[in-house]
Amino acid sequence: MTGAAELSEHRRQLYIKRLRLAALLCLLLLAAALWRLGAGEWDIPAARVAALLNPFLDEASRTTPEALVIRSVRLPRFLAAVGTGGLLAVAGAVLQGLLTNPLAEPYTLGIAAGAAFGGALGFFFGSFAVTPMAFAGAMAALWLVSLIAARSGGGAAYIVLAGIITNAILSAGVTFLKAIADDRLSAIVLWLMGSLSGASPLSALSVWGAALILFIPAFIYARQIDAVSLSEGQGALLGIDEKKLRGLLLALSSLATAAAVSFFGIIGFVGLVVPHLMRTFTGPATRPLLIFSFLGGGLLLALADGAAQNLGELPVGVITALIGGPFFCWILMGRRRGA
Repeated sequence: MTGAAELSEHRRQLYIKRLRLAALLCLLLLAAALWRLGAGEWDIPAARVAALLNPFLDEASRTTPEALVIRSVRLPRFLAAVGTGGLLAVAGAVLQGLLTNPLAEPYTLGIAAGAAFGGALGFFFGSFAVTPMAFAGAMAALWLVSLIAARSGGGAAYIVLAGIITNAILSAGVTFLKAIADDRLSAIVLWLMGSLSGASPLSALSVWGAALILFIPAFIYARQIDAVSLSEGQGALLGIDEKKLRGLLLALSSLATAAAVSFFGIIGFVGLVVPHLMRTFTGPATRPLLIFSFLGGGLLLALADGAAQNLGELPVGVITALIGGPFFCWILMGRRRGA
């Protein structure tokens, strides 16, 4: 009876902790929105920003310079940052659970490099080909990772190793494409660096759609992911087809990542940093982790994009790499000490 009471109290405390974290993240996102929509070459007070976002604004107010700047330029960029950050963080949470590896994310598995290679190749055919080629590149990278892993041993651990190999190969391929790009070089380089400066309502809507395409199935299969994440083969003991589950969610993660890369280039380490931070507050359960990873990823990338803009419109991928690189080393050294 005492054990049951302690378990009930633990769940209650965890529930309260999650509610507080959700409220904090939502408040921070709201503050970030007011900052990102108001700050720039033309600073607009927060109260004025809130007034101009009113959906029932009259026609005359909607066509003022302030309204056009906020609604047509800053709002799409902020929404693109939140959607892209949330997408990458959810993809990282899904991949870490499926592969039982804290270092798994679209960047380290070579999926982002595959999308980058395909997108860079698309520049040779025209800007219209960048997005479909990025999707093809991401799926080709996933196929190559799966092939190398199957020939190496077939376990989840081999998928991560295969991803590192694939990332190296495709990164070399991207370098080769840049070397022969001629007049397309500057466009490819700027795109690959990862930037949200060219975000449009269409690109923002697209990354939000891609995020939902990944988030909804992952949320539905959350309990299966929990079982698979316990250990290799644990899901099979509970009647779960691990191969089918991994195949489905790896494919969706690759397609969602390709959508983000095709519009905004490579933005690394968001999928690595955010799920780790959120897991320390929410616990290992996948369902709440997905929700908080989306919120945390959106917040991180919105703030990183703001920092990049204030530093002279630096590529946001540079900011996330500066954050994620040391974090990656910290995780790696922590695993080494725990071994």
